[in-house]
Amino acid sequence: MVLGLDLAGSENQKTGVCIAEKKVKDVFTVKKDEEIIKIVKEIEDLEVVAIDAPLSLPNGRKSIDEKNSAHFRECDIELMRMKIKFFPITLGPMRMLTKRGIELKRKIESLKNIRVIEVFPGALYDIFKIPRKERNKIFEFFVKVGFIDGRPERDLSQDEVDSIACAFTAKLFLENKTRELGNPSEGTLIIPEPSLCSIL
Repeated sequence: MVLGLDLAGSENQKTGVCIAEKKVKDVFTVKKDEEIIKIVKEIEDLEVVAIDAPLSLPNGRKSIDEKNSAHFRECDIELMRMKIKFFPITLGPMRMLTKRGIELKRKIESLKNIRVIEVFPGALYDIFKIPRKERNKIFEFFVKVGFIDGRPERDLSQDEVDSIACAFTAKLFLENKTRELGNPSEGTLIIPEPSLCSIL
């Protein structure tokens, strides 16, 4: 089982949640970290939690609030080389998201033997040439690859859609179909193996 989280920067905002195995089992939103932890505890055979949020700081940076320090991690630099757009961790609201992501990763890893990985739906969409905000085309892709059976019965928010992308990346990770960007000593980002775009 895998869990995809499109994490919000604040507990006042909605976080998209996707529970999946070979296919999506459930998609919904929560707000509080304690709700996320409860979900993690309740899912049997959970192997990977994939979070759309920075889960580490650049080498040499002691805190997200430190001034005049590194703004980019090696995985961020590799994304730039791939021409995949993203928000740097030190940019405004990203500071809150980074703090929350790092703390949530710590909490989850302290519970049981679960792998927590950093993922980025924007990278998945770009690799598979899907417009990032066109939900119809995103759903078409997930139906095509067999991750969902058809368009959901209700309209999903962008947070929920992105959580599906997080869970799909986690599934690919378990199938050894991903690429790890960055330096493990600093923190890495998991993206779909770009060569998959010619297969799927």
